[in-house]
Amino acid sequence: MTIGALRFATAGSVDDGKSTLVGRLLYDSKSVLADQLEAIEHVSRGRGRDAPDLALLTDGLRAEREQGITIDVAYRYFATPRRRFILADTPGHVQYTRNMVTGASTAELTVILVDARNGVVEQTRRHAAIAALLRVPHVVLAVNKMDLVDYREPVFAAIAEEFTAYATELGVPEVTTIPISALAGDNVVEPSAVMDWYGGPTVLEHLETVSTGTRPDDGPARIPVQYVIRPQTAHHRDYRGYAGQIASGVVRVGDPVTVLPEGRTSTIEALDLLGEEVDAAWAPQSVTVRLSDDIDVSRGDLIAPTGSVPEVTRRADAVACHVADRPLVVGQRVLLRHTTRTVRAVVDAIPSRLALDDLSEHAEPGRLNANDIGRVSVRTAEPIALDRYADSRCTGSFLLIDPADGATLTACMADGIG
Repeated sequence: MTIGALRFATAGSVDDGKSTLVGRLLYDSKSVLADQLEAIEHVSRGRGRDAPDLALLTDGLRAEREQGITIDVAYRYFATPRRRFILADTPGHVQYTRNMVTGASTAELTVILVDARNGVVEQTRRHAAIAALLRVPHVVLAVNKMDLVDYREPVFAAIAEEFTAYATELGVPEVTTIPISALAGDNVVEPSAVMDWYGGPTVLEHLETVSTGTRPDDGPARIPVQYVIRPQTAHHRDYRGYAGQIASGVVRVGDPVTVLPEGRTSTIEALDLLGEEVDAAWAPQSVTVRLSDDIDVSRGDLIAPTGSVPEVTRRADAVACHVADRPLVVGQRVLLRHTTRTVRAVVDAIPSRLALDDLSEHAEPGRLNANDIGRVSVRTAEPIALDRYADSRCTGSFLLIDPADGATLTACMADGIG
C-alpha cells in the first residue's frame, strides 16, 4: 500500500557524500532507467573508475560533473511500493548555502550527512540551524563513510550525541541517527552486514515509514490570489473567478470569507477545480473561487475564512537567512514578496546575528552578510496579511528582493507582527 508522498532534502558539507547517497537510493531501489545507468557507466569509465559513480545521477550540470561537486539543487522523483518521494539534493559549499534554504523550504524531512572522519563541522551546524528555522518536522543525521573508520560504533555514537544535543538546543523536534556507507551501500537501502551493533532502520526504511503528520485540514484556509479570470465571451459574460493554489486548510461552497488586506467580506458561491465544479477543495490544490458578491479582488490579495484571518500589518519581525553576496543593511530599501503580493519595504533594524558555534546572538550587527542567519525588522509601504511562520510555512514566510535587479536577498520567517 502506497502512503502519501514525502518531500525531503539532503544537506551536508563538501564531499560528505550527499549525491552518492541519493544515487545509491535511486540505484538500489531500482529507480534508475537503463539509459541513465549506461550514461553514468560511460562517464565513470572515462574517469578510470571500475564501478558506476552514483553521484552522477544527481550532479546533472556539466560544471558539476567536471568539478565533482554539487552546485545547484537537483530534484529527483522516485517511488517504492510503499511511498512516492520528491527529493532535493542540495550543495555543500558554504557559498551555496542559499540553495539549501531553497531545497529545504518545502521539505518535510531533511537528511544531514556528516563524514565520520570529520564529525560535526560548522557547515553541519549551519544546516541544522536552517532546518530548525524552516521548521522541518523531521531531521535524519546520516553518519557517512563508516567504512573509512572501520565501522566503529564509538565513532558513530560520539557524533550522534554531539549533533543531537546541538539540534535539540536549536529546537529540532525529532532527530534520527543512522550510520551508513553510501559508497558501499551499508544501511542505505539494505541493512549493513558489518554494523550488527546498529539495530535501527536503514535510510530508505525510515523514509518509507516516517509520518509526515500533514492533513488537508491542518490550519485555517489560505488562498493567495494569483490570477483574476474574466473570460470575454458571450457564454461567460458574468463569470469572475479568482485562481490560486490553496496554501493551507479546506474551503467549501457556502463558507464566509474575507479578502485581505482590504477586509471585504463575501461567501464562496462556487469552486472550480480542473474545469469542474466541486463542493470543497483543500491544500495544495489549485482552484478558482467564485464569490457571491461583486467585490474588488486582485492578484496579491488573500482569501481567508472570516472567522480565522491572519493579521494585516505594515511591520514584520522575522528570523532571516541572507542568501545574496551583497550585504543587507539597516535602512536599505527592498521589495517584500509575500505569497503572490509584492510591496515596497525598508529594513528598519537588524537586531541580531546568530553565531553558529555556540548559538549566541551578536546584538545590533548592522548588516547581514552572505549565509548569515539573524533577525530583521521590516516596514512595508502597503499592508500585508501575514501569519506567523510557526502557524504557516507558506503565509508566514516572505522574501526580500533587490528592487534594482530583482535578485533575492533574504529569506524570512515571520515570528513577530506589529
